[in-house]
Amino acid sequence: MECFRTQMHSLRIMVDAVKEFLTSNISGPMSGQIITLVQLCGILLVAVAAYYLTKKILMVLEKAILRSPTEWDDDLLNPRFMRAVSQLSPAITVAWLLPKFFSDTPGEVRWIDILTSLYILWAGVRIVTIFIDNLYDAFISREQLRPYAIKGIFQMFKLVVISVGAIIALSILINKTPVAILTALGASAAVLMLVFKDTILGLVASVQLTANKMLDRGDWISMPNRDLNGEVLDVSLTTVKVRNWDNSVTTVPPYSLVSESFRNYRPMQESGGRRVDRSVYIDVNTVGFLSSEEIETLRSEGFLNGIESKNNSRVVNLGLWRDYIEDYLRKRSDINSEMTLMVRQMQPTNAGLPVQLYFFTRTTAWVEYEHIQADVFDHVYATVRRFGLAIYQSPAGTDLCRIGTYSRI
Repeated sequence: MECFRTQMHSLRIMVDAVKEFLTSNISGPMSGQIITLVQLCGILLVAVAAYYLTKKILMVLEKAILRSPTEWDDDLLNPRFMRAVSQLSPAITVAWLLPKFFSDTPGEVRWIDILTSLYILWAGVRIVTIFIDNLYDAFISREQLRPYAIKGIFQMFKLVVISVGAIIALSILINKTPVAILTALGASAAVLMLVFKDTILGLVASVQLTANKMLDRGDWISMPNRDLNGEVLDVSLTTVKVRNWDNSVTTVPPYSLVSESFRNYRPMQESGGRRVDRSVYIDVNTVGFLSSEEIETLRSEGFLNGIESKNNSRVVNLGLWRDYIEDYLRKRSDINSEMTLMVRQMQPTNAGLPVQLYFFTRTTAWVEYEHIQADVFDHVYATVRRFGLAIYQSPAGTDLCRIGTYSRI
């Protein structure tokens, strides 16, 4: 502290010496204006020198940061941030020297003082916003942090910083304290809330979505009432962008995801199994008992391998077929038999007796999932007749033509 006081005293002596030198060597009708101009030029030269000196120091610091083993400092204190910091030094130099050279006549440089203060404020806000941008880029560049929908939170911080900077800038221009400006804004809070309604709702919704882990980048979500079904591209303060599976992009406000219901398929993808829930409709007229010969034929063809033997005189073809399909599903390597797996009857309908296949595939990838599902039901349709069953189907045009041919015969 004593060293700082000594330096300030030395600076004051140097400033007084410079002012005395200029006063004693410059005379004439416009000597005052010339002295002011010379002092301003001198301050400008010192500010330029301070800029380059700061730039050199920051370049050395930047090289030291690049050599460090950590990566966070490389992302946060990048060259863009360093340039913004170096641009602050000349303004601070000017703001520091002006009162010392013009302490007797502050009104002469009032406009320079205002511009310098605004520049310092702008540079400070820019440094903070660049740091926030660098922090966000550092987050999304890391695999473990990339999925989190935190863009809205960082945008909120930037909005707060810019708003504070705008209030302070206004206080500098009108020569009022920021508290007075905030008091005036408080009187018009209702109007501001109306103007910034979407921003405020988006801010609250973004915090809720992130805090409750309801939505992350890369999630597969669907909202049928908004014709939305696809992958989340971006979650910002005012919009959520979703790329639909037809490659179109739908944007919705974040608060709609909080106020309305949507389906997120991320837990399904993380579980390692995707559900298949489909039914085939059996013609009830084909349900009946199998004879011993029919059972032996099925056994010889390998359909009963792994199925417990039943009383040959009382075996129902539908029950045996259900046991066979369930055993077939459990033996497939692409079916997750550790999850729920069953083949069951549902409530009969006018279209036949629904037999539901309920199981989970081991993959959640869409194309592979569809291929597995198709292979399973190809096998279901191909084997159902081997058990004496028939799938119900409404009469088609060829069926009606066949009936007409039979009636003519």
